[in-house]
Amino acid sequence: MTPARSAGLAETARALAAGETSSVALVEESLARIEATQSSLNAFRRVRGEAALDEAREADRRLADGERLPLLGVPVAVKDDMDVAGEPTAFGCPGDFPAKERDAEAVRRLRAAGAVIVGKANTCELGQWPFTEGPAFGNTRNPWDTGRTPGGSSGGSAAAVAAGLVPAALGSDGAGSVRIPAAWTHLVGIKPQRGRISSWPDAEAFQGITVNGTLARTVADAALLLDCASGSHEGDLHKPPAIRAAQAAEREPGRLRIALSLKMPFTATPKRLHPDVRKAVTALAERLAGLGHTVEAADPSYGRIGLTFVPRGTAGIAEWVERVPDPSLLDPRTLEAARLGRLLRGAPLRAARKAEARLHRRVGALFSTYDVILAPTTATGPPRIDTIARLNGPRTDQAMIAACPYAWTWNVLGWPGVNVPAGFGSDGLPLGAQLLGPANSEPLLISLAAQLEHELKWYEQWPGEATAA
Repeated sequence: MTPARSAGLAETARALAAGETSSVALVEESLARIEATQSSLNAFRRVRGEAALDEAREADRRLADGERLPLLGVPVAVKDDMDVAGEPTAFGCPGDFPAKERDAEAVRRLRAAGAVIVGKANTCELGQWPFTEGPAFGNTRNPWDTGRTPGGSSGGSAAAVAAGLVPAALGSDGAGSVRIPAAWTHLVGIKPQRGRISSWPDAEAFQGITVNGTLARTVADAALLLDCASGSHEGDLHKPPAIRAAQAAEREPGRLRIALSLKMPFTATPKRLHPDVRKAVTALAERLAGLGHTVEAADPSYGRIGLTFVPRGTAGIAEWVERVPDPSLLDPRTLEAARLGRLLRGAPLRAARKAEARLHRRVGALFSTYDVILAPTTATGPPRIDTIARLNGPRTDQAMIAACPYAWTWNVLGWPGVNVPAGFGSDGLPLGAQLLGPANSEPLLISLAAQLEHELKWYEQWPGEATAA
């Protein structure tokens, strides 16, 4: 399918401020695109319709009065694990969820920047898997090939941006859930430092492994949305120092030392880097070298980092299951994970949390030699719809690790990473690469991503157009 081409986030904000268009017109266009593609892409769980148009009318009044805000009147989407006042937060689950009384802090900050929230994008059940499918809402599909998944768990947000339904969207990333769908839909996906975007009303999400992040077609747009959503609530456990992401997207990164790492962290499960992904990431490394950076093969020492991920991830699932109105409706794999989480959330969870400082030192040792790590975002291209959804728990774990063994380590560490488009596989479908850094390194990663974007101009390619492997 060839999407209607929406302007980017920054360009839309500029046009609104200049009086070249209206928020009502833009929101009407966005809602029309959502309606036209809902049967084919199924990107949204909730569409706000009249509420969004009311907010657009108010934005136009404010613009006419001379008010200027970074996103005043711009339509955006958020993932359905974020509270929006007046809407339920089902987080991919079936059942009857009550409407929330107030916005999550990240949503509040987007509104404070002037954004109009047009809807809540689909996510798999409690964000557990790298696909966005489930009986509660059906299958969310990839705009590049509707027989494929857009990835997950922020698959609805990615599909909405890739198809041009909105210029940018918020997602969340607990094991790659922003970066993976960004890779498989040809987007920039920023997983920021833990706490950069508030997780409130939760002091932290999933025992600290999940953070909120941004998806857009360009680095500048992803960075602008990051700036608008960033900031702490007084109840947050993690409050990193402020950054200026949009400014970072406008400056050169300088000559960097970059480690090309194709090593997969230990998981005790079979996995293999697909030749198309290896070729794409290696080509990106060569492009970086051509830009004057020093690029060498080098790997972090991950050790048994997975032993610390499982207690935190499953304990987080157990906590969320306790909020669900009718847990009997949940996927059996969710209930299995919750049972494990209840078993592990005593001493094993405390040990996993305590191990983080040691892992920072161990993995971070590489940054004494290198500034940035370049790694695959996924090991394969996007799987077909229903490839993983019908498997049992152990087989689901094996399948998703085989497809996505690279992203989750940075969730344990809490450090930032940026997915950048890395071209297309032999099947014409998008692939991605990660730029990874130590704590609070978003400005450097964003500057490097912007430099690559200037060379590769990935934003010129849209679903439905011919692509070259």
